[in-house]
Amino acid sequence: MELVEVRALIVGGASGMARATAEQLAASGAAVAILDRPGSAGPEVAAALDAPFVACDVTDFEATETAVNEAAARLGGINVVVNTAGGAVAIRTLGRSGPHPLDSFRRVIDLNLVASFNIARLAADLMSTNDPNADGERGVIINTTSIAAFEGQIGQVAYASAKAGIVGMTFTMARDLGSLGIRVNAIAPSLFSTGLTANVPEEFAARLTEDAAFPRRMGHPTEYARLAIAVIENPMLNAGTIRLDGGQRFGPK
Repeated sequence: MELVEVRALIVGGASGMARATAEQLAASGAAVAILDRPGSAGPEVAAALDAPFVACDVTDFEATETAVNEAAARLGGINVVVNTAGGAVAIRTLGRSGPHPLDSFRRVIDLNLVASFNIARLAADLMSTNDPNADGERGVIINTTSIAAFEGQIGQVAYASAKAGIVGMTFTMARDLGSLGIRVNAIAPSLFSTGLTANVPEEFAARLTEDAAFPRRMGHPTEYARLAIAVIENPMLNAGTIRLDGGQRFGPK
């Protein structure tokens, strides 16, 4: 898909990898809309990009449908969605205080997996009405998983389960939507300098990434953005999960 044809919904676009993606897309001539939590820096980011901002808690699934429809209306339709919303807790399956609480497990699943599926299904419905381009393509969906999906660390049972769910649904969703000309991919980053990790001291960050092949550092949000744009532009990238990790494999802790 040509970037000048892109009308992208960027979920979590107020910060981090999604913000970098929105900025690079806008700089390439794409139209973007920022969707993020109330109270985030979304309005400021959107204003700098001359883009619409829609406030939304993605774990409020009914409100998310309204927000996605509003963003699409303000863009005149969407043909790309990039979703980076997510979060984790650090709780073992069985710890000193007892078994992992079910409520916290469900919250992590809702935030990472269910919300990702909800946004994807809503976006697919809107994309299905698009006129196909010369390749017959109507849309591109990019979800964000994590290398924790493959090598979850101690205390990451909820997060790893949720992110593995995103990996699991990617191939099947691409098959579901292939006849409509909609591609589905997932990106699996390692540790990136976003959110809380942005303020990790350099010495500690080096220890966290010492088992990477190269480069032995945290990823930069712009590197996620470059991969997301490559996925959008290349029609043969479909149904896959792409690791973005410098060859890192998480150890047990």
